[in-house]
Parts: sequence; structure tokens; C-alpha cells
Amino acid sequence: MGGGGQQTDRIADTNGRFGTYTWEEVQKHTKSGDQWIVVERKVYNVSQWVKRHPGGLRIIGHYAGEDATDAFNAFHPNLQLVRKYMKPLLIGELEASEPSQDRQKNGALVEDFRALRERLEAEGCFKTQPLFFILHLGHILLLEAIALMMVWYFGTGWINTAIVAVILATAQSQAGWLQHDFGHLSVFKNSRWDHLLHKFVIGYLKGASACWWNHRHFQHHAKPNILKKDPDVNLLNAFVVGKVQPVEYGIKKIKNLPYNHQHKYFFFIGPPLLIPVYFQFQIFHNMIAHGLWVDLVWCISYYVRYFLCYTQFYGVLWAVLLTMFFAPSHWFVWVTQMSHIPMDIDYEKHQDWLSMQLVATCNIEQSYFNDWFSGHLNFQIEHHLFPMMPRHNYWRAAPRVRALCDKYGVKYQEKSLHFFIMDGCTLFHFFWTDALLHCH
Repeated sequence: MGGGGQQTDRIADTNGRFGTYTWEEVQKHTKSGDQWIVVERKVYNVSQWVKRHPGGLRIIGHYAGEDATDAFNAFHPNLQLVRKYMKPLLIGELEASEPSQDRQKNGALVEDFRALRERLEAEGCFKTQPLFFILHLGHILLLEAIALMMVWYFGTGWINTAIVAVILATAQSQAGWLQHDFGHLSVFKNSRWDHLLHKFVIGYLKGASACWWNHRHFQHHAKPNILKKDPDVNLLNAFVVGKVQPVEYGIKKIKNLPYNHQHKYFFFIGPPLLIPVYFQFQIFHNMIAHGLWVDLVWCISYYVRYFLCYTQFYGVLWAVLLTMFFAPSHWFVWVTQMSHIPMDIDYEKHQDWLSMQLVATCNIEQSYFNDWFSGHLNFQIEHHLFPMMPRHNYWRAAPRVRALCDKYGVKYQEKSLHFFIMDGCTLFHFFWTDALLHCH
């Protein structure tokens, strides 16, 4: 790991120790090329090192000038090892008179949340059940095999092809949830195995890039629903979301698309095209631009496998259609985006970790079907608070999280699957209508 900028940035007192800082001083260092963060009251200069951060430079930049302790704990499985590499970046600590939290955050809430995390760790909620993930991978491979065997034995008629397409869409969607587990390092004690299996599942079974996913998804987790920080609410001017963005577009008279009709065209260019068009363009551009050749090989292996299996039955055109992810794209959008898009979307408010995640996420009620259908992301709140917790343990954490929220008056939202989908269907019309009302 590299050093933390110029040595002159390290302010030492007359005894040779590093300096002490106020929050006001720390918050002056938030721009690219000059970024400080605070972890466990220690101040680090990450200005030069951000480019070498394994999780990407943007995620650290999102926390420049802030207390990043909870994000630090959430994303690193081996804290002692990371602290060792952070030592060269250390420039001091907060002054004794300074609070541990910045910007008037509720210190009692923050400490209670950290105590909750420690209790959950002590109770084994962060310990994985390997058999769970082995069986999950097995059922994905079985679905892939059944689809191919059905074409082999029953031919390419419309009915059989429709059934095969549903089976493949199911395998793709479930592989998406499994790669999500490996990507969050929530399966193995040794994260190297998580990284390896992540490349296999997202590359060979999904046709995507592990590095692209990591850098994009961790930003979303670090700052969910925060404009200009969460890439999942950067919708390329195709849609306007939340209550703030539509008003801004209305005042500035930005009309790249007829946003007053976005609730209609959403169903044509949103769920069906997100993965097969927008994500695929991003993935290949990212791999080539950043020289991610290992990811590219894994990704190509997915297409080679599909074409070898299905072109002999369907020809090139139909084989392409079978691999274009239209149905899995719908599945992905309704599960992941509808637990965020209906929630608060705004610019940075510098909230504590618990409050920030709760205003941006909601749950779907638990059932065996909902658990399987969503890859346990019906527990979106618990997943966002503890992204490295194995998903089969979310249900154990949920009552504790709800109790903590009740104690501090933080709203904990859980919806039925039906209401969850209908809520998402009406939102895009509401957003633009709300903007029009503000502009008149």
C-alpha cells in the first residue's frame, strides 16, 4: 500500500507525535487530490492512496472529511490486516475535545448500533453455512442442465422454447444473487475464495465483470440513494427520481425526454433493457478501458458456452436472444430497485450509518418464496447495514435492528410483495407530477 501524500501533510508536535485535529480542519480536505477520512477517531490522509484502493477511489472519496468508521467495519472482513496497511496513511487523531461523530450525529445511536454489530458477531450471525451456498450453486447448475436437456430431447417448438427461456431466466437470476454473496465476501473465511468464486459465477454463469460490479455496487452501499454518489440513481437523464431531482429538472427546464410520460416508457426502456443494453455496454467498456483482461476472459467464456450449447438448435439469432437477459433484467429491477427507488433520494445529508441506510431501503415481508425469489434481499435493510453477513442469517438480525430503530424513532419499513411492486409502478408518474406542482 502506498503512503498518504506528501510528508509535509503529517503534522507532528514537538515530541514527534502526529497532530490532533478538529472536525472543522478535517472537513476542509474533501476534494480530489486532498482527502482525509476519520476511522475510530484516527485521521488518515488518503489523498494519493485512493487510486490504489482495492474497492476503487470513488468510495473513499465519498467519505472524505467524514467519520468512515461504520463503512470501514462494513466492507472489510479482516480489520486487523487493513489497519496494518493504513498505518503509513495515519497523520493524527481527533482532538480530545472533539466528539467521535461529525456534523451533530446522534452519538448514542451510533454507539448502540456498533454495540448491536458486536452482539450479532458474538452470536455467530456473521458465520456462514457452506452447505447453503453449495446447494444454491447446485440448483443453478441443475437448472442450466435441465434447460439444455429439454432442447435436446423435446426440440425447439414454441412451447418448449418458452419453458426453456423461463428456466434459463431463473438460473440467471439466481446466479445473480449468488454472485452478490461472493462479491460481498460473505461466504468464505478466506476472502480469496470469495473473489475466485465471484469471478466464476458472475463471469462464467452471468457474462459480467467482477471488478465492474465491485466498484459500482460498493458505492451504492456506501452512499445509497445519494445523488452524485450512488451510481444506481444515476439514470443518465432517462428518468428523474426522488422529490429533489424532478424539481431541479422542472426549474431548469431540462427536457431530454418527456418526463411527464416516464411512468409509461419506464416499462419499455427500464426493466427490459437495464441488463442487456446499459449494463452490458458499461461492462465491456469498463473491462477494455481498464485492462480487466481476466474478467474479459471469464465473460467471453459465458458467451462461448451458450453459443456452443444453443446455436446447433436455434441458429445464431435465437441463441443471441436466449442470452440477452431480458427476463432476468425485469427480475433484477423489481427486486433491487423497487426497494430503493420509492425511498428518499437526495443529495448528501451526512447522516449516521443506520439512519442513512434506513431512509434509502425497505424490506419485503418474509416467506420461503420471497427469500428464494429475491436472494434474501427482501431483507434489504439488514443487508445494507451488514453487507458481509451471510444472507441466511438476516432473519436473526431483523428483530434486533427493528428494536434499535424503534428506540431512536428511525422508520423501519416492510411491505408485502404485491404492494412493493405496485408502489414502484406508480412512482415515476408521481415524481414528475410533483416537480410540475413545485414549478407552478
